[in-house]
Amino acid sequence: MTIDRPNQVWAAEITYLPIGRGFLYLVPIIDWASRAVLAWRLSNTMDVSFCVAALDQALAKYGTPEIFNTDQDSQFSSAAFTGVLAGARIKISMGGRGRWMDNVFIERLWRSLKHEDIYLKGYADGREAKAGVASWIAFYNDRRLHQAHGYRTPMAVWRERMQAAKAVDMVGNADALTTCPQQLQQTESLAAG
Repeated sequence: MTIDRPNQVWAAEITYLPIGRGFLYLVPIIDWASRAVLAWRLSNTMDVSFCVAALDQALAKYGTPEIFNTDQDSQFSSAAFTGVLAGARIKISMGGRGRWMDNVFIERLWRSLKHEDIYLKGYADGREAKAGVASWIAFYNDRRLHQAHGYRTPMAVWRERMQAAKAVDMVGNADALTTCPQQLQQTESLAAG
């Protein structure tokens, strides 16, 4: 399947981040076409609630994808998570057990985040880790150039492709082509009279 437009496929996966005396768990929601991180959450437990919170934030801010891809972790196969997807009429896709290639873009995100930030900085606690991850994701989304995208940033690609998709939708919708409210009002008055 060719994935070439934003909100066609989103994906999520959980990874652990080492901190001072333990670990935190990170879940991002990414858009496959642009590789933009749309939302993310950290947690000190593997409870499903932080995954649902990230999903809810992404849906509220960026709309609805056609397909949502995850691995088979219990958080993503839970009634709480799949219920949100089903309620939004999003097709659910799950990779094969142990097949990291089924979610390769998130695996690449992990490598970059951990080697460029987490392992270098050695965060002492959750507060430091949250601030550091937020800073790195902002850099990744808005300043990190991707060769695969012609040296554009993930969010620049997401926005550009969303605008292009909206332009195509408007051409296919004759009602959307009205140039101004006054013109629409005049057209309706003439049709009624």
